[in-house]
Amino acid sequence: EDVEQGNVIGEWIGSELPHEIITLGGHLDSWDIGEGAHDDGAGVVHTLEVLRLFKAIGYQPRRTLRFVLFINEENGNRGGITYAEQAALEMENSTIVHLAALESDAGGFVPRGFRIDANDENTELMRTWADLFDPYNIHQFRRGGAGVDISPLKNLKPRPTLVGLSPDGQRYFDFHHSAQDIFENVHKRELELGAATFAAAVLLLDQHLPSLKP
Repeated sequence: EDVEQGNVIGEWIGSELPHEIITLGGHLDSWDIGEGAHDDGAGVVHTLEVLRLFKAIGYQPRRTLRFVLFINEENGNRGGITYAEQAALEMENSTIVHLAALESDAGGFVPRGFRIDANDENTELMRTWADLFDPYNIHQFRRGGAGVDISPLKNLKPRPTLVGLSPDGQRYFDFHHSAQDIFENVHKRELELGAATFAAAVLLLDQHLPSLKP
């Protein structure tokens, strides 16, 4: 039966534009017969690693970063839906603007790029970063399908830029929703590469994404 749960949220207040929110996250729940190591333990690790990496290099975000570990993605997406509802209330009752949201929910494999759900201007902005990622064989900047957890944020006005980390998916369905989705089947180096790529995207969006007017 249903039980009460809650998203786990950490907030790092921005130094220059604290009213502009960049959300990043993955989801805590997993399919019953596995541990959920790739789906979506990897996304949870990617999210926490962004925080650790930024602290390690002394990076101070310009915008406020919200690190969100969503619940219930596998069975109704109530964590994502409720987060978007609360975001809409924030924007209605204050000067807060939800500028962007990023999600990792495609496994802990070698990163290949990003799925972008944004207007033409911001999509093209992200594509100008291709040369920065190309030396690491990260080259996909495709439109659409940024992620289930953050998808309800599409309904906000003004609409935020949504970005999903896109790892190499060749082995994903060897593990997805199966008893094989266990910790031992996550490659440490591939997981680290995904975290670094996720962090790079957050940093670039924080530095260069145009502001939205509330």
